[in-house]
Amino acid sequence: MTGVAIEQMLELWCVELRQVKADLQSLFAHPSVATSAAAFLDGVLGPERRKTGWMRAEAAGDPGPWRQQAVLGRSHWDADALRDMVRDYALETLASPGAVLVIDETGFLKQGQNSCGVGRQYTGSAGKIASCQIGVFAAYVSDKGCAFIDRQLYLPKDWTNKPERRTAAQVPDSLRFVTKPEIAAEMIARALAAGVPFDWVAADTIYGVGAIEMQLRRAGKGYVLGAHATDQFYSWIDKPEVAGTAEQITKALPSETWRRLSAGDGTKGARLYDWAYVELADLEAEEYNQDLTGLWTRGLLIRRTLADEDLAFFSTWCPAGTPIDTLVRVEGQRWAIEDAFETAKTELGLTHNETRSWHGWHRHVSLVMLAFAMMAVVRERANTLTSPQKRSDEAKLQRWCDGLSRKSAAWPHASSNTASSPPS
Repeated sequence: MTGVAIEQMLELWCVELRQVKADLQSLFAHPSVATSAAAFLDGVLGPERRKTGWMRAEAAGDPGPWRQQAVLGRSHWDADALRDMVRDYALETLASPGAVLVIDETGFLKQGQNSCGVGRQYTGSAGKIASCQIGVFAAYVSDKGCAFIDRQLYLPKDWTNKPERRTAAQVPDSLRFVTKPEIAAEMIARALAAGVPFDWVAADTIYGVGAIEMQLRRAGKGYVLGAHATDQFYSWIDKPEVAGTAEQITKALPSETWRRLSAGDGTKGARLYDWAYVELADLEAEEYNQDLTGLWTRGLLIRRTLADEDLAFFSTWCPAGTPIDTLVRVEGQRWAIEDAFETAKTELGLTHNETRSWHGWHRHVSLVMLAFAMMAVVRERANTLTSPQKRSDEAKLQRWCDGLSRKSAAWPHASSNTASSPPS
């Protein structure tokens, strides 16, 4: 973030938070519930490390957590309407050409058997099988920032097939069992229907090769989707002959195929890997959608770590002529959602949900998504401002440069090595 005067930053926060709270009011039939939802936002944005109901209530000056619990529980309001509001609010500031829709999941560790969707299942958050809930998320990532724009709790068959558990957790009667890739496909469909401006989709292997590929081809969207080493790939239509699993194809690649590229900046600098890209076929977009035109390339992208040469594979679809650098950039945007999960969990209480119901989970998560989106909006707007100190420094530098130019014109034979340093 660029240097911004503290007065400007405080004003940005105050104005944005007031506007967000005002927009929230339209979702609630009763003003008291809107007030409690606004207090929820204050709580998750506050300095408390634990964002529990008691902590949020204390921050709001309430004698107990009942108002906070009512927002997530017995009050009548639509969490999906809030989800859509968060999406539209984030896009007003973050929408940008070349944006990537990133699909990923995260775990919510839970004890007991009564929280909706809880069960022993693998979560990458813990790196093991644990008692947890799994939430599938869609994040919008552009050069202006990142925000969550969709979410859904994954329900294992142990939940969808047991009426007594569904009833106790207030699971909607219409909800059937859906896999995580099916949830992702629904999120992509919602984004397309809402006119979300994105050019690419990036996702991990669980959401990769399959129906989502065809969905995105029909929509005219590029993708970089994780693939397994055992997935089969074939070339055709005037491309060099390639056939076999992703791992077999990789082993046969000549050394000159590999390029060292950065997948983006991390906490320790550029995330450097060796990359290879194999074009498999050039196809007409109208084969998948008669309203689309142009030549698109089906391909296989391979990433190799520098330390241990561990491999990762990605199925790709992009306009013909797209350079490997662009595909690497798209794949690298998946780190943005990982960073977002960490921030939302550690700073905004994403996993501090104390409700057990289906609608309680979605209400809690959607309110946290709103807080996270507001942070992203404030950050981007701050980046467009210039602090008085920075403007002063830039003016001094410009005066020095102008003076140097005049000096050079007056003494054309002066050595550049004798020039003085810029003022501090």
